[in-house]
Amino acid sequence: MRTHDLVIIGAGSGNAVVDDRFSHLDVAIVDEGPFGGTCLNRGCIPSKMLVHVADLVDGIRDAGRFGVGARLSGVDWSAVRERVFERLDRQAAEGEQGRRDSPNIEVLKGHARFTGDRTLTVGSGADAVTIRGRQVVVATGSRPTVPPPVRESGLPYETSDTVMRVQRPPRHLAVLGGGYVAAELAHVFHAAGSRITVIEQEDTLLSAQDEAVAAAYTAIAADRYDVRTGTALTRVEGRPGQLRLVLDDGGAVEADTLLVAVGRTPNSDRIDAARAGIDLHDDGRIVVDAFQRTSAQGVFALGDVCTDFPLKHVANREARTVAHNLLHPGDPVRTSHEAVPAGVFTRPHIAQVGRTEQQCRQEGLDYAVSVRRFSDTAYGWALEDGTGFCKVLADRGTGLLLGAHVLGPQAASLIQPLVVAMSLGIGAGELARTPLWIHPAPTEAVSNALLDLALD
Repeated sequence: MRTHDLVIIGAGSGNAVVDDRFSHLDVAIVDEGPFGGTCLNRGCIPSKMLVHVADLVDGIRDAGRFGVGARLSGVDWSAVRERVFERLDRQAAEGEQGRRDSPNIEVLKGHARFTGDRTLTVGSGADAVTIRGRQVVVATGSRPTVPPPVRESGLPYETSDTVMRVQRPPRHLAVLGGGYVAAELAHVFHAAGSRITVIEQEDTLLSAQDEAVAAAYTAIAADRYDVRTGTALTRVEGRPGQLRLVLDDGGAVEADTLLVAVGRTPNSDRIDAARAGIDLHDDGRIVVDAFQRTSAQGVFALGDVCTDFPLKHVANREARTVAHNLLHPGDPVRTSHEAVPAGVFTRPHIAQVGRTEQQCRQEGLDYAVSVRRFSDTAYGWALEDGTGFCKVLADRGTGLLLGAHVLGPQAASLIQPLVVAMSLGIGAGELARTPLWIHPAPTEAVSNALLDLALD
């Protein structure tokens, strides 16, 4: 058994822990998959590259509204897929090779399981090796959740792990789930020519979003897709390529392909965490403190396997915390999860930070709310945008922002000034009146929403 100064399980954001400051340490990085983890290989990066193509397609389809004579002759899915994954597969390979070329780093390929205190078996059978780390970082991420009616049917299905690499777009794609993965991939394959049916047991799509955003997006999606809300899947029948999804409202959906997008499961159940003394939450996430330390001495965790916020930018922040605390145990730093923003790259784009209005009500907060539509601004006229808006919520007494929500073009960029304000404690009035806001620009929907707040 070889002992390393540091063992990292997971080569996604876990790989970001180690930089030149660790050159004096003997490090092992363990992963059974390609370097880069979910985000690079089968998650947020390829999906956004495909979303950009979908946005281009929709722009061409909508060009007539602006007096532009444009016609879409088709989408070459093979070329699109090759452009995306040729680059990302190369990035993953180069990332692994770079680590293999590092004199102080050993790369081990295989599935890792704890067998005791900071001790792991990597691989299986005759090829298995046992290693130990003086310190260990668990960054094993999460995987798509597959509900029993799908899993037990024995019929084929896709998840976000696989669907972006399909050989050709489905004729009819049934999307099970109404969250951000479902919204983004429905947008991608609708643009590629697939007929889309979305099945969601909640009454709206994107139900975790602010109620105004969820309602608006559900109405928009219903104009583009066959949307079935308030119903659940009971069983899957048929045969490959001819699936029949039976719903609990008595309806059914026939499709050639099923995409399962109902959530994600932390991979803590695949590492024998209990053998290392690592405590888990009831939902399977590893319990960590503000310093990213687990209940096991010398073991840290980061990313989807432990966090409340399964987002790449959160995992990267947690990786920086872990790196510091590994190197400076006497002067640890905490991870802040205040003002965590998130984007949904569907049509239209959506971004959020902080509380929803329904959360403000549930917490009994004294809050002010303001909504400004893109169509109320000059740049909104340029965009011919009739659906987009910015919604802000602020504490009436202090003027501090409680939450913000943007639905419309460039939403993930427009939310950022509001993220900065929430992170630095800048009040809504100060943010609206101190900096100059460019006119005309999409940001005017943000500044005007701030100005409209009725604060004490």
